[in-house]
Order: sequence, then C-alpha cells, then structure tokens
Amino acid sequence: MVENRHKKLGLSDGQVLEMYRTMLLARKIDERMWLLNRAGKIPFVISCQGQEAAQVGAALALDRDQDYVLPYYRDMGVVLAFGMTTQELMLSGFAKAEDPSSGGRQMPGHFGQKKNRIVTGSSPVTTQVPHAVGIALAGKMEKKDFVSLVSFGEGSSNQGDFHEGANFAGVHKLPVIFLVENNKYAISVPVNKQLACEKVSDRAQGYGMPGVTVDGNDPLAVYEAVKEAADRGRKGEGPTLVEAVSYRLTAHSSDDDDGAYREKEEVEAARKKDSLNTFSVYLRELNILTENKENELNDEITKLINDATDYAENAPYAEAESAFKNVYAE
Repeated sequence: MVENRHKKLGLSDGQVLEMYRTMLLARKIDERMWLLNRAGKIPFVISCQGQEAAQVGAALALDRDQDYVLPYYRDMGVVLAFGMTTQELMLSGFAKAEDPSSGGRQMPGHFGQKKNRIVTGSSPVTTQVPHAVGIALAGKMEKKDFVSLVSFGEGSSNQGDFHEGANFAGVHKLPVIFLVENNKYAISVPVNKQLACEKVSDRAQGYGMPGVTVDGNDPLAVYEAVKEAADRGRKGEGPTLVEAVSYRLTAHSSDDDDGAYREKEEVEAARKKDSLNTFSVYLRELNILTENKENELNDEITKLINDATDYAENAPYAEAESAFKNVYAE
C-alpha cells in the first residue's frame, strides 16, 4: 500500500487534488499555446512543461492571501495558483489590450498582477531577485507578516543580481525564499558547464542561509521545503534557498532548436519522470484521482481552454495611442 505522504504534511485529499489540477491546467494551456504558435496565431511561447510540480508545490505552500511572488518566465503554475486565470494567460499570449500583465506590451511570460501580488519581471533574467529582497525588507520594516518568493532558473544563479540579492537578504535576515528551478539547461548551456559546485544550494552557505535541494518532479517535496522556508521567514529567521531539480521537456522557447545541444534519448528519459504522470499515479493509488474524476477534470480544463482561446483571439488589441501609457509621468 502506498504511503499517504500528503497527510503527514497536513494536506487534505482536496488540497492535493487541487495541486494536481493546477499542474494539469498549466500543462494543457502550455500545449495549446504551442499549437497556436505553430498555427501562426501567437508569436512566442516559453514553456513550463516539466516544471509544473516545482511551481505549484511551491505556490501552494505560501499564504496566497498575503505573500508575494516574483515569478520567472516559465512560471505558469505559480501564477495560476496565485489567482491568474486561463483567460488572462491567453490574452497575454495573443498580446491583447486586456492582458493584465502589460496590456499586450510585453512578451508572454512577463507575468504581473497587482491584485494577486504577482510582481512582474523583465526580459533580462534575474532582475526579479533584488526586487523580491526589497519587498521582504519593506515587509520587515513595516512589521508585516508576509514572505516573498522569487523563482528563477539555475542559469540565473550565476548572475550578479542573484548574488547581491542573496547577500543582502542574508545579512539583514529577510523573509525571502529563493526558489531555483534547476531544469538542467541555461538555454543551450548544460548545468555542468555552469556550476563549479555540485548543487546550486551549496551557494546558500556563503550567504548565511540554509540551502536545500529537492526533487522538482515531486510537488509534495517542494511543498514541504517551501513551507519550512516560509515558516522560518515569518519567525524572523531569515531567507532560504530551495533548489528544485527537474527538466525542461520542450525547447527553450518556440524559437529554439534544442536538437542542436541535447539528444532525443535524454529528453525521452526525462519524460518517464514527468510529474504529471508520477503524481497522478500517487493520487490514483490512494483513490483520490478516480477514473471519473480524471475524465471530469479533463473535460473541465478542455472547455476552459477552448473558451479562453476563443475569447482572447477575438478580443481587441490595444489602441495605438496607449503605447505611451505608463511610460511618462503625468
């Protein structure tokens, strides 16, 4: 009989089913966006496939009524868990006026939504790290009980922004969680050509914070690590670095040819560890995900995505004059 791991973490059957549903929704939206891109209907896709477990496991470990997230461009699972809708993500993909992130100004993946405390990033990677540290500093100064979580790829852990942000957070014991989604490649550069140390989490020690590496294909392992990190932050014990190791199942983006730098066999081996498969097996063995429930979820998600696609495709683009909005002070 399979061990009931989620009960030990204080999670109900309903909560882990929500976890799976959000992971599945992220995957299905992503797959639809690839089809739309190949059909010439949306210009660009930067995929979350293979990283949903880390994203959703981390997001659901936070207080979604008060904590802040600063996602990176793959984090569809994070923003869905924090309240962004399928329709809003499709509006972003089609670059329409109603896109909540930027009104169609930025590329897809630049998630931002004030009402849900999703803080936007920018195309240069890692710029969101010092922003998350600043938010945590503000919360500490105002004696507010929230943490900030910033996520980024392992390639970003080689950037100056990460090191400056981590150092400042460590010195001032700020309630910030650094979530490294290690998908093994910084575009075409494999992790063994990025790091001299064994793990990204080894870097935490230099900044006076704990560092932990977990299986990024296991949403419960990520949930546990991020929950512990959030609890530390709220107690005033400072930041934590959590490294979730997974794999990018697609090319870097819709403009990338990953066959130029990795073998098909490597990708196929990674697909066997795909969290959508392994987590669904866990839920089935505990009779949480029944055949009827699975069919119901698939039907619900298909309709949601179809409706969102139709809405976004027919929604208006921004007026040309709006190009000056939020650029200059009134």
